[in-house]
Amino acid sequence: MAKQYETVIGLEVHVELATRTKIFCGCSTAFGGAPNTHTCPVCTGMPGSLPVLNKQVVEYAMAVGLATGCSITRFCRFDRKNYFYPDNPQNYQISQLYLPICQNGCVEIETPAGRKKIGIHEIHMEEDAGKLIHDEWEDISLVDYNRSGVPLIEIVSEPDMRSADEVIAYLEKLRLIIQYLGASDCKLQEGSMRADVNLSVREAGVRQLGIRTEMKNLNSFKAISRAIEGERQRQIERLEEGKKVIQETRRWDDNKEASHAMRSKEDARDYRYFPDPDLPPIYIGEDWLEAVRRKLPEFRTEKMTRYRQEYELPDYDIEIITGSKPLADLFEETTKLCGQPKKVSNWIMGETLRLLKEKGEEPENIRFSPANLAKLIELTERKEINGSVAKKIFSVMFEEDVEPEAYALRHGLKTVNDEGLLRSTIESVIADNPQSAADFRNGREKAAGFLVGQTMKAMKGKADPALVNEMVREILQG
Repeated sequence: MAKQYETVIGLEVHVELATRTKIFCGCSTAFGGAPNTHTCPVCTGMPGSLPVLNKQVVEYAMAVGLATGCSITRFCRFDRKNYFYPDNPQNYQISQLYLPICQNGCVEIETPAGRKKIGIHEIHMEEDAGKLIHDEWEDISLVDYNRSGVPLIEIVSEPDMRSADEVIAYLEKLRLIIQYLGASDCKLQEGSMRADVNLSVREAGVRQLGIRTEMKNLNSFKAISRAIEGERQRQIERLEEGKKVIQETRRWDDNKEASHAMRSKEDARDYRYFPDPDLPPIYIGEDWLEAVRRKLPEFRTEKMTRYRQEYELPDYDIEIITGSKPLADLFEETTKLCGQPKKVSNWIMGETLRLLKEKGEEPENIRFSPANLAKLIELTERKEINGSVAKKIFSVMFEEDVEPEAYALRHGLKTVNDEGLLRSTIESVIADNPQSAADFRNGREKAAGFLVGQTMKAMKGKADPALVNEMVREILQG
């Protein structure tokens, strides 16, 4: 009988915090600057430069800890993690080993078997390293220190996950919590959220953990899923062949769908940690902790309950809208302005999501304002524009955030409410289509729809379809 294996997974999630400046200096954290332009003597490790801690980093770390049920270490400090690598300018990284700021929390996820708690061992603050760019043509490597000193929190889970699905559910829950806090945008494609996967396998029923490997270079949920499955199979094959799994760090190549060994896995002794002598310990008093706790936002679960009670939206709408903080913010701000929650939800669930998908964009990239969406809804409700014109204006608004009423006036898109003009247009359409008129009078309902369509065409779409429909029937029956 073939052996059954269980996969054991823990994650180290690095999150770039949304501060304007770096953790120990005043350089910009903006993504995408020209190489080595967001730098100074501190973040490039120049001799004699001294770090000064960014208070906002501590508050973001505390907020994430509180939101994930962690206990906050009231007296914590920074340590030096020593290693030599070209993208590490000081030849050490300022991190936290002995007294991390948050410990012993958990995140609850939904699985096919029900709810499951994933333990968080600790959350610690640290600085990011620079970035190496390898030029294969010239056979050289270049270093960009813009990222050096960007503030990170590292969220270290317990080895509580057993499948790729559980890992993705945990990461999605974590990402949503952090986005709701405003602590990071958590964009995997830009590296502001990165996950290292620690994975081992063991025979089913065995309590002792197997030898784990750590996989790096994972920048999408799909890559993480493929890497987990690939590494799981690799370890099982080694064990089936009677070989040992070696504790090491491996790099995942998503194009080849395979991993390769980078180095043997270090432990804390290899890094020669010691308290950083240039940074004083941090004392978190009750007042400071309470001030951060008071600023915690309404999270998704509470928001979903409120949306049901306050706005009476369908569960499907609520699920989608609250699943993205930018969509939830857009919904609430627009609803506040126009007082039409279901109409706002319809525009988000329909045209907004359609255009985002069509253009391959994320909700964070939405350019139109809640004020302009509210005005568009009001124009439609007052029947100053019809539905098809509203969609036409929205497609322009989606790209350029135009003011809808001004755009409608400028392009002659407002609904024509001149009943005399409408009546004469309908009569002309009926005269040009006697067969359709006869068909309607003989009981063929579809014929009226054709005549309505022809009238809308003659009016260049600038009529109220409901009014046109009503008048077509009235004239045909008269």
